[in-house]
Amino acid sequence: MNYDPIKHYLSKNFNRWPFTRKFFYAILDFFLLRTWHIHRELKKHARETNYSNTVNVLDAGSGYGQYTYFMAKNFPAWQIIGVDVKKDEIDSCAKFFKSLGIKRVLFQEADLTNFKKERAFEIILSVDVMEHIEDDITVFENFYASLKDNGLLLINTPSDQGGSDAAATGQKGFIGEHVRNGYSKKEIEEKLVRAGFSKVNTRYTYGKPGNLSWRLTMKFPMACLGLSKIFVLLLPFYFALVLPLIIVLNMVDLNVKHKSGTGLLVKAYKRVNEAPCH
Repeated sequence: MNYDPIKHYLSKNFNRWPFTRKFFYAILDFFLLRTWHIHRELKKHARETNYSNTVNVLDAGSGYGQYTYFMAKNFPAWQIIGVDVKKDEIDSCAKFFKSLGIKRVLFQEADLTNFKKERAFEIILSVDVMEHIEDDITVFENFYASLKDNGLLLINTPSDQGGSDAAATGQKGFIGEHVRNGYSKKEIEEKLVRAGFSKVNTRYTYGKPGNLSWRLTMKFPMACLGLSKIFVLLLPFYFALVLPLIIVLNMVDLNVKHKSGTGLLVKAYKRVNEAPCH
């Protein structure tokens, strides 16, 4: 059983109508721990930076559009471009946002190895994308060129400590479509510095509590759906049972500094008049 076909099956069915798509986003926001981390970092950055003018944002690998939707709802001054290599996702997102009358968002089909807009963005967000791209150095260089001075690149990606849940034998694991089994902190920091970033902060997410939460919210339910779609009728009862534990686990993971974890949250800055850090 593989995670991605089940994920696409759920997306296809939830994204048929605007109200079910919003419900799908709400489910992702609540149950996916990475959204807890990303949302907090975006809110924190907005408070600390205190932007006074229009903020241009790139959602690099926008997928289903849930992060674009979150930013559009919470930050009225942000103008957002969502790009993705999958045309069907781009078309679906564009149709959804048009139906809501949101005009501060544009979606564009693009390959991140070729996409570059010189000094165009204050913020670039890339969530669970880099593990799918072989030529990551080129993408990091494009991100650097596309950021304005003092801009922020915020990345979430699996770590090399089991983030892709790859089988030890080298067989395909629970999560497919990955070209690497995750980054080490050293590897991704060195690659970002090589691309030009002068300040890179990296920390682990999905420590022990987060990893257990992921297994309860994603791996076990998806494994059941992989056996039979009939399990979709039982999932509401299952989640009602484990919901209190999931909330506690996510809160702990969000607020504890982990010595290791299966996820990495990376903040890289394009500073001016600073020598690169090594």
